[in-house]
Amino acid sequence: MRPQAQRYNSGRAALPQDISTADRFSLEGYEALRGGVALVDRSTRGRLRLTGQDRRDYLQGLLSNDIVALTAGSGCYACLLTAQGRMISDMYVVETGDALLIDLEREVTAKVFAHFDQFIFTEDVQVADETESHAQLGLFGPRAADVLAQVLAQDAGALAALPILGNRTVQWNGRSLVVVRRDDIGVLGFDLLVDRSHADELSGVLRAAGALNVDAETVEVTRVESGHPVFHIDMTEETIPLEAGIEDRAISLTKGCYVGQEIIIRVLHRGGGRVAKRLVGLTFDPDAAVPSIGSVIRSEEAREIGRVTSAVWSPTLQRPIALGYVHRDFVEAGTRVVVAAAVELAAVVTRVPFVERSQS
Repeated sequence: MRPQAQRYNSGRAALPQDISTADRFSLEGYEALRGGVALVDRSTRGRLRLTGQDRRDYLQGLLSNDIVALTAGSGCYACLLTAQGRMISDMYVVETGDALLIDLEREVTAKVFAHFDQFIFTEDVQVADETESHAQLGLFGPRAADVLAQVLAQDAGALAALPILGNRTVQWNGRSLVVVRRDDIGVLGFDLLVDRSHADELSGVLRAAGALNVDAETVEVTRVESGHPVFHIDMTEETIPLEAGIEDRAISLTKGCYVGQEIIIRVLHRGGGRVAKRLVGLTFDPDAAVPSIGSVIRSEEAREIGRVTSAVWSPTLQRPIALGYVHRDFVEAGTRVVVAAAVELAAVVTRVPFVERSQS
């Protein structure tokens, strides 16, 4: 097995013959993500806007991260939890100076909107759903900062220096758009939030500057290579954040109370962070088939210990890789397991990321 966190080799990768063209994976798109600049339509995600002077204090009691600590131009990753510590949604929260912008999975947007709206009483907070009114364009890859700087007449070094979820509002052709630093697809880049009526024009300018359109199926490969879990794929409403390994990014241990905190603290402090299962990486032999989502994971003694949640062929590693939950007794890197797909596949529990994040 290759060492962990491989760097992308810009030499043209070979693909296995059994990769179906119906999968829509694009090697050219993958190479743009890893070595050039890719334009990704992220408008399928949901977007909420919170305004009002009490917006940060209000979310402080609902979300798992420290929202009050956010200042203009900063952001954080957070979870909305039930009282039992299980996930309602994860989300990316950015403070622009006049609003909190929340980016989350579209299918839970209405539910989260209703949840936020339900508990507003006397607070100065307004919640708006901008999913349909605004577009979200992603520009990712090592050349992303240079191309974005060219299009927006900004300084490429300053854009590249933004921390993850750092953001700024800029003018483009007399229109305002929000630039947010992102890395959730396993590649550094930017999200551009713009009124939907201007999205096609902006996309055209970005393509003219050298960005290549890349589809969601290709982005999924770099996402899995990074080991980044996605809600309703690798996490569900039954997931405790500790099981998915997102606690370092999503949970503040120094803020005040929030819904679900008691369970999280109990597991961390009294249970030593031990949960029944954890999300891990799995690496397969180079000639193995990519396992199906939901495939059973077994120990070498044939005990069922978990299931696969995401799986792709990695051009960088030249082998299938997957994410999946396994029983806590089998989470150590190097543990050998068996995945029951169409045929039994030998796999090794692997630390993530599988591939180092591409820089830009």
